[in-house]
Amino acid sequence: MSAVPSPSGESPLRELGAFLRSRRDRLKPGDVGLPEAPGRRTPGLRRTEVAELAGISVSWYTWLEQGRVRTSEQVLRAVSRVLRLDAAETAHVLSFMEESGPPADAPTWVSRNLLSLVQSMTPHPAVVLDPHWDLLAWNAGYAALLTDPARLHPKQRNLLWLVFRWPPARTLLADWEHEARALLGQFRARAARRPNDPRFAELIGELLSDGDAAGWYERRETAGFQPSVRRFRHPGVGELRLRYVKLAAVDEPGHHFLAYLPDDRDSEDALRRLRANG
Repeated sequence: MSAVPSPSGESPLRELGAFLRSRRDRLKPGDVGLPEAPGRRTPGLRRTEVAELAGISVSWYTWLEQGRVRTSEQVLRAVSRVLRLDAAETAHVLSFMEESGPPADAPTWVSRNLLSLVQSMTPHPAVVLDPHWDLLAWNAGYAALLTDPARLHPKQRNLLWLVFRWPPARTLLADWEHEARALLGQFRARAARRPNDPRFAELIGELLSDGDAAGWYERRETAGFQPSVRRFRHPGVGELRLRYVKLAAVDEPGHHFLAYLPDDRDSEDALRRLRANG
């Protein structure tokens, strides 16, 4: 396998340029209404073609891919349209317009109010995550559905680690590949904005030791959060359909509250049995 690109240590602008280049390479002239010239050797679109279709100079677009310039929202939206980016990919591109200063660090503690909310959700699984998706607090329902994070090494108490490095996840999540790729895409978009963050670098190194994660990461796949119903096949209580709800903690910037709510009566009953058996 070729070397896997990582945003860690790269400037955000270089990461943006590499992302645009990867999306340019996946298109063919016919995808954007250009004729297919015989004997064409260039994989994907040429920079000149992207620049012309986006209405910008070739030099400016070249500098953009090289991570040498910042540009306007108008230009980034035009380039996104030419490259046929979806909504999540376009949002990822536009996120690089934010100020380049390091974001404020999220607190490493969880307030009494938020902790009480997590505990009150039982038997419905609930957890609090920090910006790296490290698990800061969880309830008995979460421990019963997946595994008790208290039994894991502190560095392993992470949502991505559980999905990719905790072996039971691949059978517990009925749609594991779909869920895993979506989560990795969200994580990649977040990590790209903090290239010098040592925790992101540590997690990326751990994830890339997994063959599936390494392959998807190399493609620079990105995704945005989408409310969804996740299907679990639990060895103790059978199949559960749980709605995945994510809320930002306004009084604790950087923290997110996640809860799994039953999508039907059978799943509600299964959660109660799961908690009783735990």
